[in-house]
Amino acid sequence: MAKYKSLFKVQSTLDDVNFYKTEDGYQVRTKGGVSKNRIQSDPAFERTRENNSEFGSSATSGKILRRAIIDLVSNAKDNKLASRVTQLMTQVKNFDLTSARGSRNVATGITTPDGKIPFRGFNFNRKSSLSEVLLSDYGLDTATGEVTISNFTPIQKLVVPTGATHVEFTAGFLNLDFGTLEKDFQISNVEVLPINGTTSTITLTPTAPATGTGQNFYLLKVAFFQEINNIQYPLKNGTFNALQILEVL
Repeated sequence: MAKYKSLFKVQSTLDDVNFYKTEDGYQVRTKGGVSKNRIQSDPAFERTRENNSEFGSSATSGKILRRAIIDLVSNAKDNKLASRVTQLMTQVKNFDLTSARGSRNVATGITTPDGKIPFRGFNFNRKSSLSEVLLSDYGLDTATGEVTISNFTPIQKLVVPTGATHVEFTAGFLNLDFGTLEKDFQISNVEVLPINGTTSTITLTPTAPATGTGQNFYLLKVAFFQEINNIQYPLKNGTFNALQILEVL
């Protein structure tokens, strides 16, 4: 993909050339390609139709996951999350070794041992990964979804963004069936601590164990705030917040 450098920042079409703006700067590309009707009907494009079908299925699965945990992810995500989750789902779909080509799907792929691996350690905010923010070990009880952080001293065990005065911890326990679309999402108590030298143990226990016929997802979120006159304000709309999938079973 070519980058366009000029005194004039063009965002339009000129003859067969498209100029457009992305997060990475201004881009340029030519128009053209095979018609949609030919792709949909020509036998020569059967493989393309199969790939498109699986891509669409993966994108849908990504949307299902993001919506299932919207209460946590709404302020702990980056602007490329949708495409990154689609890429993740594509990896999982590839572990479906039973469906016909063009019909491979996440619901089948995730039931395999290898199909769960891509989820583990996935960060919903690529600009603030959990391992770069939280410098403390944690324990996970997969039966209850409880997350425990022992001997935690905020000023020592966090990478604190400028302006933050408080930190918030939340755990999530999700059971999601990508086939039936049934879900059960349980959120823990929210622990808010001043960022100081006080040491304590954080215990995050979901309201109840998530139940269902799907896979169990365990999540941990760290969010930063600035307190002014006893009111806590989100720091830069969640730019520094981290949300990670700890485990999938």
